[in-house]
Amino acid sequence: MPRPNPRPHRVVVLALDGLLPFELGIPHRIFTRPRDAAGNPLYEVVTCSVRPPGPVRTDADFSIMAEYGPEALATADTVVVPASFELGPVYEAGRLTDELAAALGRIRPGTRLVSICTGSFVLAAAGYLDGRPATTHWSSAARFQRLFPSVLVDPDVLFIDDGDVLTSAGVAAGIDLCLHIVRRDHGTAVANDVARHTVVPPHRDGGQAQYIERPLPDERSATTTAARAWALDRLHEPIQLRDMAAQESMSVRTFTRRFREEAGISPGQWLTQQRVERARYLLESSDLSVDQVARDAGFGTAQSMRQHLQSALGVPPTVYRRTFRTRATA
Repeated sequence: MPRPNPRPHRVVVLALDGLLPFELGIPHRIFTRPRDAAGNPLYEVVTCSVRPPGPVRTDADFSIMAEYGPEALATADTVVVPASFELGPVYEAGRLTDELAAALGRIRPGTRLVSICTGSFVLAAAGYLDGRPATTHWSSAARFQRLFPSVLVDPDVLFIDDGDVLTSAGVAAGIDLCLHIVRRDHGTAVANDVARHTVVPPHRDGGQAQYIERPLPDERSATTTAARAWALDRLHEPIQLRDMAAQESMSVRTFTRRFREEAGISPGQWLTQQRVERARYLLESSDLSVDQVARDAGFGTAQSMRQHLQSALGVPPTVYRRTFRTRATA
């Protein structure tokens, strides 16, 4: 007899008064797309309020209707807390309201917790971030650290994955974090499919800078876009910094500075990220040997690729392949 389809992973989004509609929509857009090989949804996403089902104010000129009350939090495998502009005592004094504390008290131990932007204030006020690394929107980082001195705040990164608790910086970094979760749960092929349909970059590393204090380059000035496209077509080849700079007719010094302004990381860090992503894709989707994957991804040797994947993912190539090939064919 065929096996019954496993229950989709349940994501419950906590909608608080004053929420940002854009951030509320991120988990719904990202988590409702992934499917298994048979076309079954991998996630189920519901929205709840701290009160019985009903309207929740947003920071726009409309409200949203939450179909679930706080009891939905007890059914969650993952809880997502987007930002709100009406956090009141949470944002001002680092203290939960009785209503919010009662709602969060319904969350089962072991549930994965996720915040987007200043939703991290809610997790911190509830004690979930004590002694743990976390981030938030750069403009609120100083207040966040002052209110919650036991939290290890990193104000510079896009997101932080600390296992069962994940926090992101402002707004669009929530997209990066949700894609990261899909990638962590189901592999890069599934996450890339979501990214393509959402028309966003498939991968921005969590350690990438969330705020670069420079204006965006004038569209009429030279950029590094062509060099990146050129490099992506030849990841399997040795790529020198001077070769990338030559694609833009820039000096190495100018190219490196411009690249950092646009990407937030150095060309070398970017190349390593792209090669890791290429290796992940090949390990998941092909039967190539580990040695061949290493060559096609541009690492040269299996040992070099093993070191980079161990550093980036915490597992060697064979374990990564076994994990995600199994999930993809389950």
